[in-house]
Amino acid sequence: MMNDLLPELNAEIEAIFPKIVAIRRHIHQHPELSFQEYKTSAYIREQLTALDIPFEIVANTGVLAILEGEKSASENIVVLRADIDALPIHEQNKVAYKSTNEGVMHACGHDFHTANLLGAASILNDYKAEFSGKIVLLFQPAEEKIPGGAIQILESGVLESLGGKIKAILGLHVSPRVPLGKIGLRPGRFMASSDEFYITIKGRGGHAAEPHRAIDPIMIAVQLLSTLQQVVNRKANPDIPSVLTFGRFIGDGAANVIPEEVKLSGTFRTMDEAWRKEALETVAEISRTLPVALGATVEVEVRHGYPALNNDPELTQQVKNILQTGMGNEIVQDLEIWMAAEDFAYYSYQYPALFMLVGTNNNKNATQYGLHNPQFNLDEQAFKTGISVFVNSALSLLNES
Repeated sequence: MMNDLLPELNAEIEAIFPKIVAIRRHIHQHPELSFQEYKTSAYIREQLTALDIPFEIVANTGVLAILEGEKSASENIVVLRADIDALPIHEQNKVAYKSTNEGVMHACGHDFHTANLLGAASILNDYKAEFSGKIVLLFQPAEEKIPGGAIQILESGVLESLGGKIKAILGLHVSPRVPLGKIGLRPGRFMASSDEFYITIKGRGGHAAEPHRAIDPIMIAVQLLSTLQQVVNRKANPDIPSVLTFGRFIGDGAANVIPEEVKLSGTFRTMDEAWRKEALETVAEISRTLPVALGATVEVEVRHGYPALNNDPELTQQVKNILQTGMGNEIVQDLEIWMAAEDFAYYSYQYPALFMLVGTNNNKNATQYGLHNPQFNLDEQAFKTGISVFVNSALSLLNES
């Protein structure tokens, strides 16, 4: 069916491409942090209203819209998800659409994700006679900040209230590691869990020349970090990817001053939920006891983040077949695991879910910066892939028996 519609679909994507680019740039210019996406939400609702697509507000700043198929009666539902929040980063790009919200930037492509879903909505709105069931457009807030917007969407019960059967939840993310024009897929384990540690070690400050009169929190912190690495290096099954990284170490003394305290912040990521639980308990226990054994006091906070993301193997193969049939065998790139985290993972534990990477890597560009970099930008030609992937997948999944 999609082969018959492909020339028309490609022409429609070309026709709306300038508008989608303009939408993306508007969102990029007006970024908002997690749980604060009020203007972004209003802008999305304006675009949906212009398309005459009904919607409702979910999770405070999220938006859920529904397209009803007209082909025949069906209980099947496909959900297309985009995240809408930005990051606390000072943008360094010199572009006309640079962020006007100082210290806030779309450095992870959520502006692209939102505009891409609006582009798919624009086209699918004209294809209602071509599918049965429902296509749900989910503009989700707060992916970048624990506890995340996905868990709020699920706890609200809005997906259950749709009735029928959710056949698939599909999401995508821009990737400067995947070539422009390709879509990256991986069945099963794909992205890691993500949890955070916040540790304050309190010693006794003093003169650097008299360490015996002090309790040195810097040396204690160094020993703690060295010990904690053994959790990953020696206790974890080598078959289970694990990463423990501390990116913040503040000991505000001086060359000749031993400080009173040290603050540490770190993250633990893995692909196995049983090992995740064991590792978090072990790291927390060592962090609470080792500094005390060395004469300090300590405060330990564990912030539980997102679980590991698992792509449904059957759905992944279905979509791979759909995309290769509709867009060509060369469109799909097989992916390795990615130790980043995504709150899309929550959906994968309740519904058949697939999270994909849309390529933005254009070798013609001299410098391409990675995600979360203050100079991150992307090749907007990727919309032609991203919109087509959503449209092809949603229509074909709803028309498959």
